[in-house]
Amino acid sequence: MTEKQWIIEDFEAGDLALSSGETLFSAQLHYHLIGELNAPKDNLILLPTYYGGAAAGNHPWVGADSPLDPDQYCIVIPSLLGAGESSSPSNTFGAQGGHRFPRVSLFDNVQLQKRLVDEVFGGARLALVMGWSMGGMQALQWGSLFPDQVGAVLATCCTARCHPHNRVFLEGVKAALTCDRDFQDGHYRTPPVRGLRAFARVYAGWAYSQAFFRHEHWRGVGFESIEHLLQCWEQDHLTQDANNLLTVLDTWQQGNLADNPVFAGNYGEALSAITMPACLMPSATDLYFTEEDARGDARNMPGAQVQTLQTDWGHIAGGAGREAASHRQILSAAAALLARRER
Repeated sequence: MTEKQWIIEDFEAGDLALSSGETLFSAQLHYHLIGELNAPKDNLILLPTYYGGAAAGNHPWVGADSPLDPDQYCIVIPSLLGAGESSSPSNTFGAQGGHRFPRVSLFDNVQLQKRLVDEVFGGARLALVMGWSMGGMQALQWGSLFPDQVGAVLATCCTARCHPHNRVFLEGVKAALTCDRDFQDGHYRTPPVRGLRAFARVYAGWAYSQAFFRHEHWRGVGFESIEHLLQCWEQDHLTQDANNLLTVLDTWQQGNLADNPVFAGNYGEALSAITMPACLMPSATDLYFTEEDARGDARNMPGAQVQTLQTDWGHIAGGAGREAASHRQILSAAAALLARRER
């Protein structure tokens, strides 16, 4: 691979009509770009971001030792609305800043990404849309909404909607954050530190599996103890904005492949629209995006296969570069999907 650098850009979308009926004023989509679009405009790869993650979090999927090679592909990582890089409570001022930020859906995110692809990349065909967790939910939305534009879909540790137990898990972490009296219903002037710390500690117990802690896998990634792991989670969440976390959490909770004007709530029809080659990769030990739910979704996708990540790492296994064996398996699946496209 020749030396290429990530380019950081912002797509100015103007006023964006949202599925809630509200309008997001002066909407901005932040994205990272590496590689060049070819003349046929068919080598674009999209890597939507995950909950709590910045665009750089997907960089480990890209490189010379990966099928996502910038010498062959133009690779774009669009950041979720509400997560702090694209338009979000923390970077929006005036009537829509902070707790007044409008409700945003996965459909809204994908519609904005569609505008980016059409207006900046000339309506390019997507060789692959690939994501982890909420990134995978967006990838599935792309495949369902725009099957003629998407060559393949790879979705790790996710489902096509937020299933009931998943919603309950999210209610728990939300309560841990919002019960801090300093949160003040989102009107805080200084960060609700106790709430953010509590959010992080509750979340950590769900993100990994029981086996991860039972077998002390945390030692292999540099933690001296479980308490050290929890403290690192706390420090990470103290760098995040509480209203951002809650905005994207709401996007996640209401996530449903069929909740849009195209499918009008018909979940089976939305799943069956994913006719291109698709691979769902649940983790066998994921506590909230379960393998059972992922397999249930895949059964209704004509082009889908399921490859389970046999790992103790729980939900975390699906992330870019998080756990070595799962990372290799995910990139192998990406290579297979891209190879099918090139035949």
